[in-house]
This record gives sequence, structure tokens and C-alpha cells, in this order.
Amino acid sequence: MSEPILIAKNAKTGVQLLPRMANRHGAITGATGTGKTVTLQALAQAFSNQGIPVFMADIKGDLTGIACPGGGNKRVDDRYNSLGVPHPEWAGCPVTLWDVFGQSGHPVRATISDMGPLMLSRMLGLNETQTGVMQIIFKIADDHGLLLLDMKDLRAMCQHVGDNASEFTTEYGNVSAASIGAIQRGLLTLEEQGADVFFGEPMLNIMDMMQAVEINGRESGIVNILAADKLFNSPRLYATFLLWMLSELWEALPEVGDLDKPKFVFFFDEAHLLFKEAPKALLERIEQTVRLIRSKGVGVYFVTQNPLDIPDTVLAQLGNRVQHALRAFTPRDQKAVKATAETMRANDGLDIETAITELEVGEALISLLDEKGRPTPTERCFVLPPWSRIGPVTPDERKLIIEHSLVAGVYEQTVDRESAFEVLKGQTQAAAPAPAPASTAPAGGPVFSGAGGRRAPAPAPAPADSGTTQVVKEVLFGRTGPRGGKHEGLVESAARSAMRSIGSGVGREIVRGILGGILGGKRR
Repeated sequence: MSEPILIAKNAKTGVQLLPRMANRHGAITGATGTGKTVTLQALAQAFSNQGIPVFMADIKGDLTGIACPGGGNKRVDDRYNSLGVPHPEWAGCPVTLWDVFGQSGHPVRATISDMGPLMLSRMLGLNETQTGVMQIIFKIADDHGLLLLDMKDLRAMCQHVGDNASEFTTEYGNVSAASIGAIQRGLLTLEEQGADVFFGEPMLNIMDMMQAVEINGRESGIVNILAADKLFNSPRLYATFLLWMLSELWEALPEVGDLDKPKFVFFFDEAHLLFKEAPKALLERIEQTVRLIRSKGVGVYFVTQNPLDIPDTVLAQLGNRVQHALRAFTPRDQKAVKATAETMRANDGLDIETAITELEVGEALISLLDEKGRPTPTERCFVLPPWSRIGPVTPDERKLIIEHSLVAGVYEQTVDRESAFEVLKGQTQAAAPAPAPASTAPAGGPVFSGAGGRRAPAPAPAPADSGTTQVVKEVLFGRTGPRGGKHEGLVESAARSAMRSIGSGVGREIVRGILGGILGGKRR
């Protein structure tokens, strides 16, 4: 049986998180500057100390200090002294650093096919019709055995489907040029945000994050930190990437039921970005993933400022709650305070609604699940600071962490195998007509046709007076100018004048005389 984790304390009691209930998910909420980041780091270190691997995104760049021992921080010392808790043995955690852009950690990649049409459409901001076209593109690629691995594969596939839309409409549905154009524009924007670096191979093996190492005779879980300071500049890409990771965990892990402790804990920071403007189909997928991934031994903790940022269907799945201070400056803030107080278990002698607005930095209202899965009465207490450094590592320390990582050298080199782009490019080149070979036959001699190699007669030499003949033809029968204008000849002019005169008797006589002369008829 794993030891309970002491995460907070007040003058009367300590609040402990039971590891076997940690995979029932949780939420860490509170306004900016109230202590959510330190709480996240303290929980992550506690899980790692239990041998549980952890993933968290470092948006502000100050979570990497978890790799180094703490100590020497007066505010941390004062907090332990005020709570009457002995100072811990300062220690860091084993850490693996990741970065989608491959600059501040090991590269993280996914393939287009693995991301799937729904999440990719969310990333591109497509509407329902355009999402349907994206699904058609993926279906056609699957049916024709075309691998979609990187951005150029998807671009080539979009162009192929757009160019041949009439051939696919009957079997797959209507594909409009407008939808293809919207997808292509979205891909261009995504590339400008750096997504072309993210899509490709080798793809992340999620099991590389679920590792543990032995330190001083004790198993410690790896703390995986994603450098998200640049990624966060593209909020939709950031949220979709984390959702993809959750989906990977769901698909890769077997059902294990209730364990003594989680196999993996996933912290989803700035979680409101996941739900903002998300279509109904995506929200349903998120809800399903959160509800069922518990049986895979994974705990998910959403970190956000306002509990109202999380849909009720998801919030209902979060049994462990850490609520830092909220500020009731606006009607929406006041509504959030009231709603939060109503969703936390009451405690005699504690006015939760009033306390939420009075909490100090590092202080929180905490309700965790007991051994029977029931929320405990809400306690007002201070979160215990982590035993590791609060703040970022130095560039030299970061370099050492990357070099000594368990996955050093595994993901650094990109792989570009044959996929949709190469196949479609080859088909286009094969379909293009081969240029006719240049003739080397002497003037006036035989030449060869390009297709079958058969002899073709050489063109007859032009007569010497061809220029004069051409002039005579133009005078008699007219000519066409360089811009397509038609100039009448003498014959055409005479015929037009004759037709205008047909209505008169004189005209009829003239025409009859002309026709009679031509046809050999007798004169009247």
C-alpha cells in the first residue's frame, strides 16, 4: 500500500492525498498569482517520489527547477516553520525535457494520420462543412494506401482531392473548391506557427514518458516537462497537442482497473484553452477520454483560473479539488465564486464562499477523496512547498539534463520515408507526356516520330514564290490579324454585296448571271 501524500496543513490537521484515489482526476484552480504553479510543482514532486511518472507543460518557464534540490529560500523556510512541519530533505526529481520545436528539449513529433481529422480540424479552426471535407481527404488516403505523415503529405493530398473532386464526389461526397482552399490556407497558417516541425517522424512513443529510475534505493518517476512558452503563442496548437497526448495514452495503455497508485499523472495547464470554442464532437471526445482513462491507471489534473472554464460534464469527473483564491471583481467572477462554493463539500464552521475571496498566496480550500471515493469536508489550509527549487534552471543545467536524459539521441534525427507526397508526385510525373526528341536528320531527309519510331515523310520544301502566293490569297479571300480581327477579301466583299442586292430584280439578274456562268447554264 502506497503512503498517503501530505500536500497541505493548517493549525488543526493535515490534508493527505491517497495515491489509490489519485487517478480519480482533479482540478487546481485560482486567480493569477495565488500559487497554482507552486501547488502543481509540489504535487508533481510528490507523485514522482511515489514512483509515478508525471507530465506537465511549462508555460511560464519556471517549472524546470523541479530537477534541482531546493533550500535557501526564505519564504519556503518561513512557510514550513509557521506550519510546524520539519524541513524536508531537499532533493530534485529525475526530469526529461521536451520541446515541440526541438530547442529547449527533445523534439516531440506526431504524424498527420495519428493526429486524425477531428483534432486537426480543431487545430485549423475549420467549420463543420470543412471538417467533413477533411474527413473525406483522410478516407481517400486510407483507401488508396497513401501515408499522411507530415505537412507536405497533407498539402499534396488536399491538392490531389481538389483537382480530382468530380471523380470522388459520387463515392465520398461533395468536395468543394472553397473547402479545399480553406484547408490549404489553414495549413499555411499552421506552418507559419511552426507546426511543420511538429508533424513528422520519428513520432513520440508515449511509453518513453512512462519511466522510472532508482535514486538512493527508492524508485522515482520521471517528470516530463514540455517547454510551452513558445507553443503557448499558438493556443489552439497547444491545446490540441495536449489532447492528442491524452488520446495516445488512452489508445496505448491496457485496462488495469483500480491500482494501488496511478501509472501516470497528466497535468493540463491553462485548461480553458482546450474547451474554448470547441465543437460538440470534440467536447464529447474529451469527456469520454477523461471518464474512461481512469481505468487505464492515468490521473488527469486540470489547471486553470476559473472553475467555470471547465464544462460541467468534465468537472463532475474531477474528484480531487484544490481551490486557490478567486477575485470577485465582475459579475462573472461573483458567479464563479458562488458556483465553486456550491460544488465543494461543506464543512461546519467554514464559510466557503467568503473564504474563497480571502485566501492568501499559497493558501487553498482543499477537498480530496477518502478511501471510499467520497469527497472529504473542505479544509482551509496552506499547501506545503516542494522540496525542489522554485524557479527555472540555468541554460547550462538545462543542457546537462538533455544530454543525460534516458531518450537522448532517440528523437533528434528526423526521418522522411515515402508517403503521400512522394507517391502523388511520382504519379504526376509518370502521367506527364514525354517531350519529343530533337530531330538530327539532315534537311529534306526522313525524320522519326516520337511515339513509335516509325518514319514520317519530311515536309516538302516551300516554293520560292510562297510569299507572293500568300499575298494574293489574302487579297482574294481575306486574312486574320494578330489579335484575331477578320479582314475581308475581294471575293467575300462581292458576295456580301450580291446578297444585299438579291431582293431587287437587278440583283437577281446579276446573281443568276454569275451562277449561270459558273455552272455553265444558258443565258436568258
